[in-house]
Amino acid sequence: MRIMIETKRLYLREMDETDFENLCSILQDKDVMYAYEHAFSDEEVKDWLNNQLKRYKEFGFGMWGIILKETNEFIGQAGLLVQNFNDKKVVEIGYLLKKSHWHKGYAIEAALICKDYAFSSLKKDEVYSIIRPDNIASINVAKRNKMKKVGEIIKHYYNMDMLHFVFCAKNEIDQ
Repeated sequence: MRIMIETKRLYLREMDETDFENLCSILQDKDVMYAYEHAFSDEEVKDWLNNQLKRYKEFGFGMWGIILKETNEFIGQAGLLVQNFNDKKVVEIGYLLKKSHWHKGYAIEAALICKDYAFSSLKKDEVYSIIRPDNIASINVAKRNKMKKVGEIIKHYYNMDMLHFVFCAKNEIDQ
């Protein structure tokens, strides 16, 4: 297990094949996955996990497991992903938490440390969050993470065209 980053209450670590059940508890919950318009099948969870393992090798980052330090419980995932926006590759902060851990400040705590990691360790000039308009909780996390709305995109996913708001934060560490 490789711990990537940590906060006062959380640590984020690389996931591995033993996290399949942990991911199922998140990705197969229709309430958690409402922005995706469906809960994942076992096969989709396996694909998701395999994609993270590939991202670790290709980029050195991806979605990491969020572990609650107090109990050592896997409560979600957060991390950095490479996405397309305006014909360029950008780094996005993403996160998903078990429903039982919503509204406890874990999403913003994880998002803040991911932004800091992107700026201080990866030396990125900016980071993004790409969010469905009806995902008010995530929009509020982006705003608390000092991100500004910079655009809108349509993503084609699961045989649907889905509007997304695009938020961005600039690196002010080295300026």
